Amino acid sequence: MQKIRFERDLDITTQEAFDRFIRIKRVKNLSPDTISHYENHFRYFSEFFDVDRPCCDITEDTYYDYIEHLQNTRNANSTTMNSYLCSLRCILYYFMDKGYMDKFAIKLLKKERKIKETYTDDELERILKKPDLKKCRFVEYRKWVMANYFIATGNRLRTAINLQIGHLDFENSLIFMGKTKNGRQQLIPMSKSLSKILQEYLAYRKGEDSDFVFCDIRSRQLTRDGMSTIMQKFHNERDVSKTSIHAYRHTFAKKWILNGGDIFRLQKILGHSSVEMVKNYVEMFSNDLQQDFEVFNPLDNLLKNKQGKHIKMS
Repeated sequence: MQKIRFERDLDITTQEAFDRFIRIKRVKNLSPDTISHYENHFRYFSEFFDVDRPCCDITEDTYYDYIEHLQNTRNANSTTMNSYLCSLRCILYYFMDKGYMDKFAIKLLKKERKIKETYTDDELERILKKPDLKKCRFVEYRKWVMANYFIATGNRLRTAINLQIGHLDFENSLIFMGKTKNGRQQLIPMSKSLSKILQEYLAYRKGEDSDFVFCDIRSRQLTRDGMSTIMQKFHNERDVSKTSIHAYRHTFAKKWILNGGDIFRLQKILGHSSVEMVKNYVEMFSNDLQQDFEVFNPLDNLLKNKQGKHIKMS
């Protein structure tokens, strides 16, 4: 395949340089969501910097002035700010590589690591209490199945709404995920408990392999907002104040770590490109890791086995 080449042009405008950047990303088959992400964050930058100016006018001072602009105009925490800056950094590094502007190191804001919101055992008990199938409506039953799916897989919302019946391999206990955040297709294990729940659900749900597992009453694919609203109402009905679908993902990671699961398998199941994010989970849940510490600690176990024996002095 012939590589796309552009002549280096110091007079190229920032908008023209960005158009070339987006063209490259489309050729590389990045997801529409990722393309939209870049376009939105470039638009924020264009509100501060005249993108009809030459790209070479962007300097390190421009970057830090833009950070001050964001801080003054957007009521955003450091995590959100870094989301804007990560996209811009990728764009500007492309400009630098092409020789459109001078090179400089682009640093993100230092942010405090916050404890991720997770569901407590009491909340999970209320959420996962199975409805009476003889009395409840199908939509109520579907909400319960969705909750079980999220806590059993740690999937993102985007992955769940794109899950098709044919993606469920009950014979080999696997789930095929064709729509993930990083665009990679992935296989993850399906637990026996979830397999039983999904097979029972599909006996009611029916449908073809190409149909979506979680759909609306007309068998159409749910939207992100639609699924979020459904789960929010379900949680309210179960007297659970937390309504975040992503909190299921954090809960999955937390439970996995507390139950002794290794972080490398967790990385693969959650679909992270590196183990760094999984290491962050370990740090975030460090207080919870204190529970039953003496039960598993080698020294405590050794000393327990030595109880009743006296130390001999030479």
